[in-house]
Amino acid sequence: MNKFSRLGFIFAAAGSAVGLGNIWKFPYITGEYGGGAFVIVYLLCIVFIGLVVFIAESYLGQTSEANVSSTFVKLSKSKNSNWKYSGFMVFGGLIILSFYSVVLGWILNYIFISFASLPESSELAGSYFNSLVSEKIELQIFFHTIIALITIFIVLRGVKEGIEKINLILMPLLGIILFGLLIYAVNLDSFSKSVEFMFSANWNKIDENALLAALGQAFFTLSLGIGTIITYAASLPKNENFIKSSLYVAIVDTIIAIIAGLIIFAFLFEAGAESSAGPGLVFISLPVIFQQWGVLGNIIAIAFFTALLFAGITSAVSMIEPPLMLFIERFNMTRKKAVVICGSIFYSLGIIALLSMSNSFKDSLTFFGKNAFDWMDFLTSSISMPIAAIMTCIFLGYFVDKNKMRDKFTQHAPKIVFDIWYFLVKYLVPFAIAILLLNKIGVIK
Repeated sequence: MNKFSRLGFIFAAAGSAVGLGNIWKFPYITGEYGGGAFVIVYLLCIVFIGLVVFIAESYLGQTSEANVSSTFVKLSKSKNSNWKYSGFMVFGGLIILSFYSVVLGWILNYIFISFASLPESSELAGSYFNSLVSEKIELQIFFHTIIALITIFIVLRGVKEGIEKINLILMPLLGIILFGLLIYAVNLDSFSKSVEFMFSANWNKIDENALLAALGQAFFTLSLGIGTIITYAASLPKNENFIKSSLYVAIVDTIIAIIAGLIIFAFLFEAGAESSAGPGLVFISLPVIFQQWGVLGNIIAIAFFTALLFAGITSAVSMIEPPLMLFIERFNMTRKKAVVICGSIFYSLGIIALLSMSNSFKDSLTFFGKNAFDWMDFLTSSISMPIAAIMTCIFLGYFVDKNKMRDKFTQHAPKIVFDIWYFLVKYLVPFAIAILLLNKIGVIK
């Protein structure tokens, strides 16, 4: 198996974690829940939930040096073969990639229109986006195809020549673009208001919904529960400090989310817009603001959507790698054959997802009140990912040799760190994720 370098693993894992959730979802959720107080809750969830599971998955991958399914069988104290069914989690990433590719296609489309004319009003912006989603099927398929081909080309080249190289290129470029946008935002009169909003705690909007939103964002932003971190860590050098590497990834992921929030709120406040713009923030609110700034606005729009695209591509390649490794190792497939199968699956499901939002096909592709796009999102983010994470915690807490784990941990950290982590992973984290799962499926409110 090709191995990541230490830097390669950090960049690849950070590339997986840093995606649309950081630059799109985090700012609008923060806006909806009042800013600074939500950021504090989110940071606590990152430390005590997200990072705990991230370290757990890193330990499993590095120790086993195998695909997800084989990892659980190999590390089980009883070598119980039933743990092979844990491999189901890798298909969650493949389903996410199906509709994720469609969204990246929208972003690619917005890069092109940013070179020309941006919408002049929220009504026009909303009309254009709704038309793109509901009427322009061929255009969506075209951009979805481009994204799929880029993803397939990268993963065909393997861990070292494909995934590591693209992350070593795109992650620094993403950082440069965001740094440039941050420099511009700092010079706006509204930046001080953005800082105050992001870091001044107003607890009035923090309720159980805000807590669940913070927990969900912290958990899902780190690409947990789809086998990516296990698969990537399996390519981490055997003696590498997986705890420190996990910490670096969590720090990078969190910093980028906060920087994105500072930039976006500075843009919104400069234009006199509301902080609670919601999910339409990227495709409706911001293009109108960019248009008001003339040619400079076009340049900023191109940079912003390019940053989104880079973040999305690095996440996309991470979602397809776990099922690839499962097919290659368990079914003795060549990488090319595995890529063709996985690529065909996510590309076809992506077509179904985009058709399900169109006026022509939405009725035939809507079931129990949700279209196919929404079902793919719900079944992964609300069902399979939380179940996979709970299963991972239970596995480590009750089915893996605690002494072996302690020995490996204490090579890199004091015993007290292991004891705290082990308590969290065995008791607190699975309980917290179970609450999130039950809330998502409507069992508790």
